[in-house]
Amino acid sequence: MSGWYGLLSPPKAPEVLRGRHEADWTIVGAGFAGLAAARRLSQLVPGDRVVVVDAQRVGWGAAGRNSGFMIDLPHELGGENYGGGPEHDRKRIRMNRAAIEFSAAAVDEYGLQRFFVRAGKFHGAASEHGLGVLRDFENHLTGLGEPFDRLDGPQLKKITGSDFFVGGTFTPGTVMAQPAGFIRGLAEGLSTRVQIFEQSPVTSLRTGKLHTVKTPEGEISTPRLILTVNGHLESLGFFKKRLLHVFTYASMTRPLSKSEQAALGGEPYWGLIPADPMGSTIRRIGDRIVVRNTFTYNPDMSTSDKQIAQIGAAHDRSFRARFPMLGDMAMEFRWGGHLCLSLNSAPAFGEIEERVFVAGCCNGLGTVQGTLYGMLAAALAAGSDEPMVADALSEPAPSRLYPEPLMTIGAPLKLWAMRRRAGREL
Repeated sequence: MSGWYGLLSPPKAPEVLRGRHEADWTIVGAGFAGLAAARRLSQLVPGDRVVVVDAQRVGWGAAGRNSGFMIDLPHELGGENYGGGPEHDRKRIRMNRAAIEFSAAAVDEYGLQRFFVRAGKFHGAASEHGLGVLRDFENHLTGLGEPFDRLDGPQLKKITGSDFFVGGTFTPGTVMAQPAGFIRGLAEGLSTRVQIFEQSPVTSLRTGKLHTVKTPEGEISTPRLILTVNGHLESLGFFKKRLLHVFTYASMTRPLSKSEQAALGGEPYWGLIPADPMGSTIRRIGDRIVVRNTFTYNPDMSTSDKQIAQIGAAHDRSFRARFPMLGDMAMEFRWGGHLCLSLNSAPAFGEIEERVFVAGCCNGLGTVQGTLYGMLAAALAAGSDEPMVADALSEPAPSRLYPEPLMTIGAPLKLWAMRRRAGREL
Protein backbone atom coordinates (compact mmCIF):
# COMPACT_ATOMS: atom_id res chain seq x y z
CA MET A 1 0.00 0.00 0.00
CA SER A 2 1.20 3.51 -0.80
CA GLY A 3 1.94 5.53 2.32
CA TRP A 4 -0.08 8.40 0.91
CA TYR A 5 -3.13 6.14 0.68
CA GLY A 6 -2.39 4.58 4.05
CA LEU A 7 -2.47 7.98 5.78
CA LEU A 8 -6.05 8.58 4.66
CA SER A 9 -9.12 7.43 6.51
CA PRO A 10 -10.83 4.41 4.94
CA PRO A 11 -13.01 5.38 1.97
CA LYS A 12 -16.72 4.81 1.78
CA ALA A 13 -17.94 1.73 -0.07
CA PRO A 14 -17.27 1.97 -3.81
CA GLU A 15 -19.91 2.33 -6.48
CA VAL A 16 -19.21 -0.55 -8.87
CA LEU A 17 -20.44 -0.51 -12.47
CA ARG A 18 -23.30 -3.01 -12.73
CA GLY A 19 -25.81 -3.47 -15.52
CA ARG A 20 -26.12 -1.46 -18.72
CA HIS A 21 -25.60 2.29 -18.84
CA GLU A 22 -25.57 5.06 -21.41
CA ALA A 23 -23.44 8.18 -21.11
CA ASP A 24 -22.61 11.15 -23.29
CA TRP A 25 -18.98 10.83 -22.26
CA THR A 26 -17.03 7.94 -20.76
CA ILE A 27 -13.59 8.36 -19.27
CA VAL A 28 -11.48 5.30 -18.49
CA GLY A 29 -9.11 6.02 -15.59
CA ALA A 30 -9.68 8.09 -12.45
CA GLY A 31 -6.18 9.44 -11.90
CA PHE A 32 -4.86 12.93 -12.49
CA ALA A 33 -5.63 12.85 -16.22
CA GLY A 34 -9.05 11.24 -15.94
CA LEU A 35 -10.35 13.50 -13.22
CA ALA A 36 -8.92 16.60 -14.93
CA ALA A 37 -10.78 15.55 -18.08
CA ALA A 38 -13.97 14.97 -16.09
CA ARG A 39 -13.75 18.35 -14.41
CA ARG A 40 -13.09 20.14 -17.70
CA LEU A 41 -16.04 18.41 -19.36
CA SER A 42 -18.28 19.41 -16.46
CA GLN A 43 -17.34 23.00 -17.29
CA LEU A 44 -17.59 22.76 -21.09
CA VAL A 45 -20.72 20.56 -21.42
CA PRO A 46 -22.48 20.90 -18.07
CA GLY A 47 -25.71 19.29 -19.25
CA ASP A 48 -24.08 16.07 -20.48
CA ARG A 49 -23.76 12.84 -18.52
CA VAL A 50 -20.09 12.14 -17.78
CA VAL A 51 -19.07 8.75 -16.40
CA VAL A 52 -15.62 7.70 -15.14
CA VAL A 53 -14.59 4.07 -14.60
CA ASP A 54 -11.50 2.88 -12.77
CA ALA A 55 -10.12 -0.59 -12.10
CA GLN A 56 -9.21 0.24 -8.49
CA ARG A 57 -10.16 2.56 -5.68
CA VAL A 58 -9.54 6.23 -6.46
CA GLY A 59 -6.04 7.10 -5.24
CA TRP A 60 -4.89 3.49 -4.90
CA GLY A 61 -3.09 3.21 -8.24
CA ALA A 62 -0.31 5.23 -9.86
CA ALA A 63 -1.98 8.57 -9.02
CA GLY A 64 -1.43 7.87 -5.31
CA ARG A 65 2.03 6.33 -5.62
CA ASN A 66 4.19 9.22 -6.82
CA SER A 67 6.27 11.64 -4.77
CA GLY A 68 3.66 14.39 -4.93
CA PHE A 69 5.71 17.05 -6.73
CA MET A 70 3.68 19.13 -9.20
CA ILE A 71 6.65 20.66 -11.02
CA ASP A 72 6.33 23.71 -13.22
CA LEU A 73 9.86 23.67 -14.65
CA PRO A 74 11.49 21.28 -17.15
CA HIS A 75 11.99 17.85 -15.63
CA GLU A 76 13.44 15.45 -18.19
CA LEU A 77 14.21 12.25 -16.27
CA GLY A 78 16.33 10.90 -19.09
CA GLY A 79 18.62 13.94 -19.15
CA GLU A 80 21.59 14.83 -17.02
CA ASN A 81 20.24 18.12 -15.60
CA TYR A 82 16.45 17.90 -16.18
CA GLY A 83 16.54 20.47 -18.99
CA GLY A 84 15.81 20.35 -22.72
CA GLY A 85 15.88 22.87 -25.57
CA PRO A 86 15.02 26.49 -24.59
CA GLU A 87 11.99 26.86 -26.89
CA HIS A 88 10.57 23.48 -25.85
CA ASP A 89 11.16 24.23 -22.18
CA ARG A 90 9.46 27.64 -22.30
CA LYS A 91 6.38 26.01 -23.80
CA ARG A 92 6.55 23.24 -21.20
CA ILE A 93 6.72 25.76 -18.34
CA ARG A 94 3.73 27.67 -19.67
CA MET A 95 1.67 24.51 -20.05
CA ASN A 96 2.72 23.03 -16.70
CA ARG A 97 1.75 26.24 -14.92
CA ALA A 98 -1.64 26.22 -16.59
CA ALA A 99 -2.18 22.69 -15.27
CA ILE A 100 -1.14 23.75 -11.76
CA GLU A 101 -3.58 26.66 -11.85
CA PHE A 102 -6.34 24.35 -13.07
CA SER A 103 -5.64 22.13 -10.07
CA ALA A 104 -5.46 25.14 -7.75
CA ALA A 105 -8.95 26.21 -8.83
CA ALA A 106 -10.24 22.74 -7.95
CA VAL A 107 -8.48 22.97 -4.57
CA ASP A 108 -10.30 26.22 -3.84
CA GLU A 109 -13.63 24.87 -5.11
CA TYR A 110 -13.52 21.64 -3.10
CA GLY A 111 -11.54 22.74 -0.03
CA LEU A 112 -8.45 20.60 -0.64
CA GLN A 113 -5.85 23.04 0.67
CA ARG A 114 -4.33 20.52 3.11
CA PHE A 115 -3.38 18.32 0.15
CA PHE A 116 -1.93 21.05 -2.09
CA VAL A 117 0.79 23.45 -0.85
CA ARG A 118 2.71 25.97 -2.96
CA ALA A 119 6.03 25.25 -1.27
CA GLY A 120 8.59 25.19 -4.06
CA LYS A 121 11.22 22.46 -4.26
CA PHE A 122 14.86 21.99 -3.37
CA HIS A 123 17.45 20.26 -5.50
CA GLY A 124 20.12 18.77 -3.25
CA ALA A 125 23.67 17.85 -4.31
CA ALA A 126 25.69 15.36 -2.29
CA SER A 127 28.88 15.43 -4.37
CA GLU A 128 30.97 17.53 -6.70
CA HIS A 129 29.28 15.74 -9.57
CA GLY A 130 25.92 16.84 -8.18
CA LEU A 131 27.07 20.42 -7.77
CA GLY A 132 28.19 20.45 -11.38
CA VAL A 133 24.79 19.19 -12.50
CA LEU A 134 23.10 21.92 -10.45
CA ARG A 135 25.30 24.64 -11.94
CA ASP A 136 24.26 23.44 -15.41
CA PHE A 137 20.62 23.45 -14.28
CA GLU A 138 20.96 26.98 -12.87
CA ASN A 139 22.55 28.21 -16.08
CA HIS A 140 19.65 26.74 -18.00
CA LEU A 141 17.16 28.48 -15.70
CA THR A 142 19.01 31.77 -16.16
CA GLY A 143 18.68 31.40 -19.93
CA LEU A 144 14.95 30.77 -19.50
CA GLY A 145 14.56 33.82 -17.24
CA GLU A 146 13.42 31.65 -14.31
CA PRO A 147 14.26 32.58 -10.69
CA PHE A 148 16.15 30.35 -8.28
CA ASP A 149 18.13 30.57 -5.05
CA ARG A 150 21.50 28.89 -4.55
CA LEU A 151 22.10 27.29 -1.15
CA ASP A 152 25.24 25.95 0.49
CA GLY A 153 25.48 22.89 2.70
CA PRO A 154 24.80 24.64 6.02
CA GLN A 155 21.74 26.37 4.58
CA LEU A 156 20.34 23.03 3.41
CA LYS A 157 21.08 21.54 6.84
CA LYS A 158 18.90 24.20 8.47
CA ILE A 159 16.04 23.03 6.26
CA THR A 160 16.59 19.25 6.18
CA GLY A 161 18.47 18.62 9.43
CA SER A 162 21.04 16.67 7.38
CA ASP A 163 24.66 17.53 6.66
CA PHE A 164 24.67 15.04 3.78
CA PHE A 165 24.22 17.75 1.15
CA VAL A 166 27.03 20.04 -0.01
CA GLY A 167 24.78 22.49 -1.86
CA GLY A 168 21.45 22.98 -3.49
CA THR A 169 19.08 25.03 -5.62
CA PHE A 170 15.60 26.22 -4.67
CA THR A 171 12.92 26.97 -7.26
CA PRO A 172 9.63 28.48 -6.08
CA GLY A 173 6.96 27.23 -8.49
CA THR A 174 6.46 23.59 -7.45
CA VAL A 175 3.38 22.47 -5.55
CA MET A 176 3.81 19.78 -2.91
CA ALA A 177 0.75 17.52 -2.97
CA GLN A 178 -0.48 14.62 -0.90
CA PRO A 179 -1.36 12.82 -4.14
CA ALA A 180 -3.79 10.19 -2.85
CA GLY A 181 -5.58 12.75 -0.69
CA PHE A 182 -5.80 15.25 -3.54
CA ILE A 183 -7.14 12.68 -6.01
CA ARG A 184 -9.70 11.28 -3.61
CA GLY A 185 -10.82 14.78 -2.66
CA LEU A 186 -11.10 15.78 -6.31
CA ALA A 187 -13.25 12.72 -7.02
CA GLU A 188 -15.51 13.50 -4.07
CA GLY A 189 -15.84 17.11 -5.22
CA LEU A 190 -16.78 16.06 -8.73
CA SER A 191 -19.29 13.44 -7.59
CA THR A 192 -22.23 15.85 -7.77
CA ARG A 193 -21.60 16.39 -11.50
CA VAL A 194 -19.80 13.22 -12.61
CA GLN A 195 -20.54 9.57 -11.85
CA ILE A 196 -17.44 7.60 -10.83
CA PHE A 197 -17.41 3.80 -10.79
CA GLU A 198 -14.55 2.18 -8.86
CA GLN A 199 -13.28 -1.40 -8.81
CA SER A 200 -14.62 -1.72 -12.35
CA PRO A 201 -11.73 -2.81 -14.61
CA VAL A 202 -12.34 -2.62 -18.33
CA THR A 203 -12.40 -6.13 -19.76
CA SER A 204 -13.16 -5.19 -23.36
CA LEU A 205 -13.45 -2.09 -25.46
CA ARG A 206 -15.32 -1.93 -28.78
CA THR A 207 -15.27 1.28 -30.80
CA GLY A 208 -17.74 2.30 -33.47
CA LYS A 209 -20.74 4.57 -33.94
CA LEU A 210 -21.39 3.89 -30.28
CA HIS A 211 -18.41 2.75 -28.25
CA THR A 212 -18.96 -0.04 -25.74
CA VAL A 213 -16.96 -0.31 -22.53
CA LYS A 214 -17.38 -3.59 -20.68
CA THR A 215 -16.41 -4.43 -17.11
CA PRO A 216 -16.94 -7.67 -15.17
CA GLU A 217 -20.43 -6.67 -14.05
CA GLY A 218 -21.59 -3.98 -16.46
CA GLU A 219 -21.18 -2.06 -19.67
CA ILE A 220 -21.52 1.50 -20.95
CA SER A 221 -22.59 2.65 -24.40
CA THR A 222 -21.14 6.03 -25.23
CA PRO A 223 -20.56 8.16 -28.34
CA ARG A 224 -17.39 9.77 -26.94
CA LEU A 225 -14.56 8.05 -25.13
CA ILE A 226 -11.50 9.46 -23.36
CA LEU A 227 -8.78 7.01 -22.30
CA THR A 228 -6.59 8.26 -19.45
CA VAL A 229 -4.89 5.09 -18.25
CA ASN A 230 -1.29 6.15 -18.99
CA GLY A 231 0.77 3.02 -19.71
CA HIS A 232 -2.31 0.83 -19.79
CA LEU A 233 -3.21 2.42 -23.10
CA GLU A 234 -1.15 -0.47 -24.39
CA SER A 235 -3.33 -2.93 -22.44
CA LEU A 236 -6.32 -1.53 -24.35
CA GLY A 237 -4.60 -2.08 -27.69
CA PHE A 238 -3.14 1.36 -28.41
CA PHE A 239 0.47 2.56 -28.85
CA LYS A 240 1.82 -0.98 -29.01
CA LYS A 241 5.62 -1.12 -28.79
CA ARG A 242 5.79 2.62 -28.17
CA LEU A 243 5.48 2.87 -24.38
CA LEU A 244 8.29 2.21 -21.94
CA HIS A 245 7.10 0.80 -18.61
CA VAL A 246 9.25 1.66 -15.62
CA PHE A 247 8.64 1.37 -11.88
CA THR A 248 10.08 3.53 -9.15
CA TYR A 249 9.84 2.86 -5.42
CA ALA A 250 9.33 4.67 -2.15
CA SER A 251 9.37 4.05 1.59
CA MET A 252 7.71 6.12 4.33
CA THR A 253 8.80 6.07 7.96
CA ARG A 254 6.66 5.44 10.97
CA PRO A 255 5.85 8.66 12.87
CA LEU A 256 8.96 10.19 14.42
CA SER A 257 8.78 10.75 18.17
CA LYS A 258 9.19 14.22 19.63
CA SER A 259 12.73 13.36 20.71
CA GLU A 260 13.59 12.04 17.23
CA GLN A 261 12.25 15.20 15.64
CA ALA A 262 14.36 17.26 18.03
CA ALA A 263 17.46 15.20 17.17
CA LEU A 264 16.76 15.68 13.47
CA GLY A 265 16.10 19.42 13.60
CA GLY A 266 15.36 21.23 10.37
CA GLU A 267 11.95 22.30 9.12
CA PRO A 268 8.88 20.05 9.34
CA TYR A 269 7.73 20.29 5.70
CA TRP A 270 9.94 20.27 2.60
CA GLY A 271 10.60 18.35 -0.59
CA LEU A 272 14.01 17.73 -2.17
CA ILE A 273 14.81 16.10 -5.48
CA PRO A 274 18.32 14.91 -6.30
CA ALA A 275 20.79 16.85 -8.39
CA ASP A 276 21.08 13.79 -10.61
CA PRO A 277 17.69 12.48 -11.83
CA MET A 278 18.62 8.94 -10.74
CA GLY A 279 19.33 9.97 -7.15
CA SER A 280 17.08 9.95 -4.08
CA THR A 281 14.04 12.17 -3.66
CA ILE A 282 13.28 13.03 -0.03
CA ARG A 283 10.17 14.57 1.51
CA ARG A 284 9.45 15.45 5.08
CA ILE A 285 5.77 15.70 5.97
CA GLY A 286 5.68 16.69 9.62
CA ASP A 287 6.55 13.63 11.69
CA ARG A 288 7.32 11.34 8.74
CA ILE A 289 9.97 11.16 6.01
CA VAL A 290 9.59 9.66 2.53
CA VAL A 291 12.54 8.40 0.49
CA ARG A 292 12.16 7.48 -3.17
CA ASN A 293 14.80 6.05 -5.49
CA THR A 294 15.58 3.27 -7.97
CA PHE A 295 14.00 2.68 -11.36
CA THR A 296 13.37 -0.76 -12.86
CA TYR A 297 12.20 -1.82 -16.30
CA ASN A 298 8.95 -3.79 -15.90
CA PRO A 299 7.39 -4.27 -19.35
CA ASP A 300 4.56 -6.38 -17.89
CA MET A 301 3.45 -3.28 -15.92
CA SER A 302 3.65 -5.00 -12.54
CA THR A 303 6.03 -5.35 -9.63
CA SER A 304 6.17 -7.78 -6.71
CA ASP A 305 6.44 -7.72 -2.94
CA LYS A 306 9.87 -9.31 -3.31
CA GLN A 307 11.11 -6.59 -5.64
CA ILE A 308 9.71 -3.87 -3.36
CA ALA A 309 11.41 -5.44 -0.34
CA GLN A 310 14.75 -5.74 -2.14
CA ILE A 311 14.67 -2.10 -3.16
CA GLY A 312 13.49 -1.16 0.34
CA ALA A 313 16.94 -2.21 1.57
CA ALA A 314 18.45 0.43 -0.75
CA HIS A 315 16.02 2.98 0.68
CA ASP A 316 17.20 2.13 4.18
CA ARG A 317 20.83 2.69 3.19
CA SER A 318 20.01 6.03 1.56
CA PHE A 319 18.00 7.07 4.61
CA ARG A 320 20.78 6.19 7.07
CA ALA A 321 23.34 8.08 4.99
CA ARG A 322 21.23 11.24 5.21
CA PHE A 323 19.81 10.89 8.71
CA PRO A 324 22.31 8.93 10.86
CA MET A 325 20.96 10.64 14.00
CA LEU A 326 17.73 8.64 13.57
CA GLY A 327 19.41 5.23 13.65
CA ASP A 328 17.70 2.22 12.10
CA MET A 329 14.37 3.90 11.43
CA ALA A 330 11.45 1.57 10.77
CA MET A 331 9.54 2.08 7.55
CA GLU A 332 5.78 1.75 7.92
CA PHE A 333 5.00 1.75 4.19
CA ARG A 334 6.89 0.57 1.11
CA TRP A 335 5.48 0.64 -2.41
CA GLY A 336 6.19 0.79 -6.11
CA GLY A 337 4.62 3.01 -8.74
CA HIS A 338 4.26 2.64 -12.51
CA LEU A 339 5.73 5.29 -14.79
CA CYS A 340 5.07 5.41 -18.52
CA LEU A 341 7.81 6.92 -20.67
CA SER A 342 8.54 7.23 -24.36
CA LEU A 343 11.97 7.16 -25.95
CA ASN A 344 11.46 10.67 -27.34
CA SER A 345 9.75 12.02 -24.16
CA ALA A 346 6.54 12.57 -26.14
CA PRO A 347 3.03 12.17 -24.70
CA ALA A 348 0.26 9.97 -26.02
CA PHE A 349 -2.32 12.62 -26.85
CA GLY A 350 -5.04 13.30 -29.38
CA GLU A 351 -7.87 11.61 -31.26
CA ILE A 352 -6.67 8.13 -32.17
CA GLU A 353 -9.96 6.88 -33.61
CA GLU A 354 -13.17 8.71 -34.41
CA ARG A 355 -14.40 10.17 -31.09
CA VAL A 356 -11.78 8.22 -29.13
CA PHE A 357 -9.32 10.51 -27.35
CA VAL A 358 -6.25 9.71 -25.28
CA ALA A 359 -4.17 11.45 -22.63
CA GLY A 360 -1.27 9.41 -21.33
CA CYS A 361 2.44 8.61 -21.34
CA CYS A 362 3.30 11.41 -18.91
CA ASN A 363 7.04 10.63 -18.83
CA GLY A 364 7.34 10.56 -15.06
CA LEU A 365 5.33 13.73 -14.42
CA GLY A 366 1.86 12.29 -13.98
CA THR A 367 0.72 14.85 -11.43
CA VAL A 368 1.18 17.90 -13.62
CA GLN A 369 1.27 16.47 -17.14
CA GLY A 370 -1.56 14.05 -16.43
CA THR A 371 -3.60 17.04 -15.33
CA LEU A 372 -2.49 19.01 -18.38
CA TYR A 373 -3.24 16.40 -21.02
CA GLY A 374 -6.45 15.31 -19.31
CA MET A 375 -7.93 18.80 -19.38
CA LEU A 376 -6.71 19.34 -22.95
CA ALA A 377 -8.15 16.00 -24.13
CA ALA A 378 -11.52 17.11 -22.80
CA ALA A 379 -11.19 20.45 -24.56
CA LEU A 380 -10.20 18.76 -27.83
CA ALA A 381 -13.09 16.30 -27.60
CA ALA A 382 -15.61 19.03 -26.80
CA GLY A 383 -14.42 21.18 -29.71
CA SER A 384 -13.15 23.98 -27.49
CA ASP A 385 -10.84 26.33 -29.36
CA GLU A 386 -8.07 26.58 -26.75
CA PRO A 387 -4.55 27.53 -27.89
CA MET A 388 -2.87 24.92 -25.71
CA VAL A 389 -4.75 22.16 -27.52
CA ALA A 390 -2.87 23.12 -30.67
CA ASP A 391 0.37 23.17 -28.65
CA ALA A 392 -0.29 19.64 -27.44
CA LEU A 393 -1.25 18.39 -30.90
CA SER A 394 1.99 19.81 -32.32
CA GLU A 395 4.06 17.45 -30.18
CA PRO A 396 5.30 14.25 -31.81
CA ALA A 397 3.78 10.86 -31.03
CA PRO A 398 5.75 8.40 -28.90
CA SER A 399 8.43 6.85 -31.07
CA ARG A 400 8.71 3.11 -31.58
CA LEU A 401 10.74 1.14 -29.08
CA TYR A 402 13.85 -0.70 -30.19
CA PRO A 403 13.20 -4.28 -31.35
CA GLU A 404 13.70 -7.22 -29.04
CA PRO A 405 15.95 -8.33 -27.53
CA LEU A 406 17.42 -4.83 -27.47
CA MET A 407 14.75 -3.50 -25.09
CA THR A 408 14.95 -6.41 -22.67
CA ILE A 409 18.73 -6.20 -22.54
CA GLY A 410 19.28 -2.51 -23.16
CA ALA A 411 16.72 -0.85 -20.89
CA PRO A 412 17.99 -2.44 -17.65
CA LEU A 413 21.59 -1.75 -18.69
CA LYS A 414 20.76 1.90 -19.36
CA LEU A 415 19.11 2.24 -15.94
CA TRP A 416 22.12 0.56 -14.32
CA ALA A 417 24.51 2.98 -16.02
CA MET A 418 22.40 5.95 -14.93
CA ARG A 419 22.41 4.69 -11.33
CA ARG A 420 26.21 4.37 -11.50
CA ARG A 421 26.43 7.93 -12.78
CA ALA A 422 24.30 9.16 -9.86
CA GLY A 423 26.87 7.80 -7.39
CA ARG A 424 26.51 9.42 -3.97
CA GLU A 425 23.33 11.21 -5.10
CA LEU A 426 21.58 7.82 -4.75
